[in-house]
Amino acid sequence: MSPLGMVFTVIKSKADTDGKALELEWELLPGCNMVDPLHHIHPHAMETYHILEGEMEFFIRDKWVRAKKGDRLVVEKGVRHTFRNPTDSVVRVFNTHEPALAMEDYFEDVVRVIDVASNKRTRKVSMKNPRSMLLFGVLMRNYRKEIIAVKPPDLLVRVMGGIARVLGVDYRKGDIRPPYAAAPAGNRP
Repeated sequence: MSPLGMVFTVIKSKADTDGKALELEWELLPGCNMVDPLHHIHPHAMETYHILEGEMEFFIRDKWVRAKKGDRLVVEKGVRHTFRNPTDSVVRVFNTHEPALAMEDYFEDVVRVIDVASNKRTRKVSMKNPRSMLLFGVLMRNYRKEIIAVKPPDLLVRVMGGIARVLGVDYRKGDIRPPYAAAPAGNRP
């Protein structure tokens, strides 16, 4: 997810832990998530963070808190949160999701969305772009058990996902054009 300023490495997968946890090590590049970070909840999982190197900030419940090397944070299920790296240094974080659910698949699909939204990384990804918003809406609809947006509002995300479904948007196919877009005008449904 490097276009978003993040590099995630799976340490222990869902399969490695019989679904009990997903363990990741993150590298957050300088300035990561400083513009419109996704505020979200995990309705069925707890998330933990252990700062291995550097300093960063977390929004938990209703306020930003600073965390530095050695700090550990726990976000219980259903609690609003997000993160950012406001520093000029790379931050390393050990992160878990318990239980794992399908979070590993979610992160893999985030990469697919980035690839489609950025035209295979030839353009910058912007959540202000309607194309990106449609792709994001589909992604979030696919993983409601794992993650639900709070900011942007879940209702907006669900509406965008619904519009995307009607238009035939599927980031897994690598193209978000409606199914009739390539057909001559007289052959459209």
